[in-house]
Parts: sequence; structure tokens; C-alpha cells
Amino acid sequence: MTKRIFQSILLVTLASLAVSLAFFTAILFPYFENRLADELAQELAYLAPGAVSGGSEYLRQAGAGGNRLTLIAPDGSVLFDTTADPAGLENHADRQEVQQALAGQAGRSVRYSKTLDKKTINCALLLSDGNVLRVSSTQYTGFALLLSLIQPMLMVLALTAVLAGLYAYRLSRRLTRPLNEIDLEHPQPSQAPYEELAPLLRRLAHQKRQIKSQMQELQRQQQQFEAITENMQEGFLVLDAAGSVLSHNSGAARLLNLSSPPTGKNALELGLCEEFSQPVRQALSGDHVESLIPLHGRQCQLFANPVFQGDQLAGTVLVLVDVTEQQQREALRREFSANVSHELKTPLTSISGIAEIMRGGLVPPGDVPHFAGKIYDESQRLIQLVQDILRLSQLDEDSVLEKPQPVDLIACLRRAADQLAPAARAQNVQLAVRGGSVWIQGVAAILDEMVFNLCENAIKYNRPGGSVELWAGADVRGPLLTVSDTGIGIPPEHHARVFERFYRVDKSHSKEIGGTGLGLSIVKHGAAFHHAQVELESTPGVGTTVRLLFPASAQVPAEPL
Repeated sequence: MTKRIFQSILLVTLASLAVSLAFFTAILFPYFENRLADELAQELAYLAPGAVSGGSEYLRQAGAGGNRLTLIAPDGSVLFDTTADPAGLENHADRQEVQQALAGQAGRSVRYSKTLDKKTINCALLLSDGNVLRVSSTQYTGFALLLSLIQPMLMVLALTAVLAGLYAYRLSRRLTRPLNEIDLEHPQPSQAPYEELAPLLRRLAHQKRQIKSQMQELQRQQQQFEAITENMQEGFLVLDAAGSVLSHNSGAARLLNLSSPPTGKNALELGLCEEFSQPVRQALSGDHVESLIPLHGRQCQLFANPVFQGDQLAGTVLVLVDVTEQQQREALRREFSANVSHELKTPLTSISGIAEIMRGGLVPPGDVPHFAGKIYDESQRLIQLVQDILRLSQLDEDSVLEKPQPVDLIACLRRAADQLAPAARAQNVQLAVRGGSVWIQGVAAILDEMVFNLCENAIKYNRPGGSVELWAGADVRGPLLTVSDTGIGIPPEHHARVFERFYRVDKSHSKEIGGTGLGLSIVKHGAAFHHAQVELESTPGVGTTVRLLFPASAQVPAEPL
């Protein structure tokens, strides 16, 4: 701004000086032209006596190196001229200055001279002998006089221009200094250095407030967007029209197993599988794609949606959803359905077969109680299976009808021990309950069922002369329930699967001792219902220990007796 103000002031000053010079020149030139004419008239008056007495010779000497002198007869013929041969000159009777002189006046004219090829100033005087003496000078002489005066004027003008430049510089700095000192980050109209700037500063302050508000809103929206995307379990990527990654969230980096941020990289060059690249290419061509793809041992659902601005493809949004658990649950559901069908079919087939034999009268009267007992056992097995399935369904759907209430874990252990005491004696297994009273907030029916299943398995898979220890108490982590046995143990490769529905380590042995195959699954889901952790330690030939660790927040004070 300082430079522009300086240039403007300097240009205005120089233009004013130029106009002034032209104005003075226009005024002074006529003055000098008249002055030159007066000098020529004085020269005529000086030369007139000599021209009458000395004639041409006198004029030749007088005009040497000076103005042009011309002696003209009354009829207009040229008698003498200092610059040309008189014989070659045309008649001058029609010349204005000659006519004025012959009329007894002071002859004067400004005319272009063919002889001199210049514009000339001519003065003529009638001599006493009747001839006319004329003196002529070029107009350049007038310019020379003018220039002689203009030269010092130009020096003055040059000095004035320098001073004007310095003044313009200082003035521009003085004008712009207050402007440069204005705090545009915090414009204050009341502190405007010039009154004319107050409206501008008010407008700037208003726009500043608007911009600040818009930036805060944009920042809020960006933070909200980042908070949403970063807390998504799904992977989220935004690509431009060329396939370069513009934005992503941590879920995408996790599912794609990226070691470095993909921003700025092409999605097709991330080194992923063809199952990923193909849908991306289709989306970049403008197609909506949904595809199930494998990614680093996981199953992911890929949604690729092109983004258009008008008719122009602007980019693509990719959403990755980890459906591994869903796929596993679906596989488990199918397996569960098949197992349920098989487990239900087995006792029903046995009951149906026995009933058919009895209806046909093929059973001797003495064997009827035996066959009736078989029917009863199979029906009880069927009832237990249905009950276990219903309980798992309730736990899966979180539709348990019983309300949580204070439950003493040691009481659950004692009830299970009392119920299973006959089975323990039949297996020659010692059953002991130890520990102390510890109360938690829970559902007594589910806890009883969990403890019963653990104790029953500890007895079934024990050895003659073995033992089962039930313990309840609390440690630094929270309430704890433990079931330990000295049985056959579980191989390490089966530890992760023993809590699956209908999973059996030794199917032949399991069929011999009975059971629905859902006991440990109920334990697992019951623990999840109570937010408890299940810990399994087992060594083949040594025994098995199962711990149920409840959260500290689940512990409640003992109920008053």
C-alpha cells in the first residue's frame, strides 16, 4: 500500500509540474516571438541609414553571419539578399511585410520561407530612397530564447521533483503507518486512525465474528465426525476419484492390518487381496458394490458406495464390517440345530421303539417294569435336554424371568453337594464343600444350575476313589467360586472348545455316562449373564479346576438372618 500511495502522489506531482511547464511555455513563447520581432525592428532602424548610403555592399558586410537581409525595389524585385542570388528570387511585391512597408507602415509577418526552408519572422522598413529593407530571422531563434529560460526552469523542476519524491515518500509512510498498525485480528472501530476507516473496521469486526463462529462450527462438526468414526467398530475409508485415500478411521487400519497410515496412498496399492481390489475398482467406475471378503483371517462385509457431484464421480466411500463372529454364530446355530435334532431324535427313537414293542405284545409281563424304566429314563433325558435348551435360549436372548437378588455362593455349593451326594457315592468319589459365606447380586436358579453342572461333570469324569472340592470365598479381585476334581482331565487342545454347545472331548465315553452336552455351555452363558469370568485349568490324568470370578461390584452385604 505504501508503494502505491507513493507512486500516486509522485505521479500527481510530476503531472502537475509538466502541465505547469507546458502552460508557462505556451504563455512565454508568444512573448519571446514579439520580443524577437521588436529586436528585428530595432535592427532595421539601425541598418536603414547605411543601406541608403552604402547600398548592397554595406548590407553584405552588415548581414555577414547574422539575420537574413533583403533589399527590395518598389516594384517588388529583389535587389540584394544575403542568403540567395537575387536573380533567382521571385518577385516580393505580394509579401505582407513588403506591402505594409510600401504603405508607410511597420511591415511584419510570420511565414514559411521556401528559400530558407524554415518558418521565419519578417520585418520590413521603407527607406528614404524608396526601396524596402527587410530583415528575417527563423522562429528557431525564438525557441532558443525560450529554451534559454526553460533550462533553469527545468533544473528547478528537477529539484522540485526530487523534493516531491521525498515528500511523497514521507507522506505515504505517514499515511500508511497507522493503517499498518491496525490489529486486523481484533479490529476496533473506536480506534480507527482515520474517521473514514471506522465503517471498514466495523465491517471487518463483523466478518471476523462470523468467520470465527463458522470455524468453531466446522471444528465442532469435524470433532463430532472424528469421534463418531473413531469409535466405530466398522472400518471407514474415503477415496477420491483416482482411488487415493483421503480419510480413514482406526477401525479401517485395524481390519486392513495396516502398519502405516494409508492417507495419500492409492487403495488399490495397499497390498490387499483381489477380493478387496475388485469391488473398489467397480465403485470407482460408478457401481454400488456389496461383497463378503476375507481379510487376514477375518470375514468382512465390504460396502463400496460411489459419490457423485452432479454427474461427475467425486470419489468413493468404503465401509468394512467384521462379520466373523456373525458367521461363526451362524455356523454354530446350524450346528446347534443339527445337534438338537440329533439329541432329541435319539431318546424319542428309543421311546418310540420300546412303545412299539410293548404295543405289539412282544414284552413278557415280567419285563414290563424294565421297559417302562427305559421309557422313563429316556423321557427324563428328553425333559432335561429341553430344559437346558430353554435355559440357553433365555441366556442368549437375555430374557431370564427371575429377578436378581442377594445369593450366598456357599449355599449354592451346599445345595449342589446335597443333590449330587448319591451320584458321588455311586462313583466312589469324595465330595467336600469348603470356604465361607460370600453374597453376590444374582439369579439363584441360574447359579444353582451352573454349580450343579460343574459338580456333576467333576463327579462323572472322575475316577474311583477320587475327590471333588467345592470352594467359595473372595480374593482381591472379587467373589470367587471354585470346583476342583482329581478326574481324567482335559487335553489342552480341547480347552477352548469344551464350553461350546454339544461339544464332547470323548464322545464314546460321554454316551456311556449320559448328559445333554449343554452343561458347560450353560455355565459359560450364565457367567456372562452375571458378568463373571470363567477360568479353566486342567491336566490329563491329574484333574480339572474351574473358577468363576465375579466382579467386585457384584458383591453385596450378607442378608440378615
